[in-house]
Amino acid sequence: MATQSPFSFFEPFLDQVGNTLKPPAWVVDEVQHRLVLLLNHVLMQESEAQARLLRQKGRVVLAQWRSFALKLQATPAGLLDLADAQARADLTLTVIEGSPFALMQAALRGEKPAISIEGDVQLAAEVNWLVDHVRWDLEEDLSRVVGDVPAHALGDTVRRMASALRQFAGSRAGDTGKGAQ
Repeated sequence: MATQSPFSFFEPFLDQVGNTLKPPAWVVDEVQHRLVLLLNHVLMQESEAQARLLRQKGRVVLAQWRSFALKLQATPAGLLDLADAQARADLTLTVIEGSPFALMQAALRGEKPAISIEGDVQLAAEVNWLVDHVRWDLEEDLSRVVGDVPAHALGDTVRRMASALRQFAGSRAGDTGKGAQ
């Protein structure tokens, strides 16, 4: 007998809520602008990432999942900006998995979600390099606010909690394939 997630009961309900309730356009716009600021903050810490984006200046990437979409454009500074709504995407990345719970479980296991890729192959390779190599050093940013020692202690605690969650998610994923004996 396969083991189901205890949250699977809520999935149809959350799907219905997600399909009927849409945030106002101004909320979506603000969230997207804040996301671009965060992405650029992370990119500015990695010169190779900026150099790679500089080579793709003006190119547009559309990332989408369910009803959510984000259209980004590489700038001449090697950073990102929101693309014009009418801009044609050079690359479209669509997350195939529809369930937020399945995406969370995969993320906890350290897996990338399944993605449909349409468009420019070279741009897709650059985006893949960015995803694989650019990491946010949250501990470094936190140390600027609270100091090195507290930031390291908090970072260590978060790493141990994330490791425990990954181990739990991995053990639960291993249980789903087993039958009753």
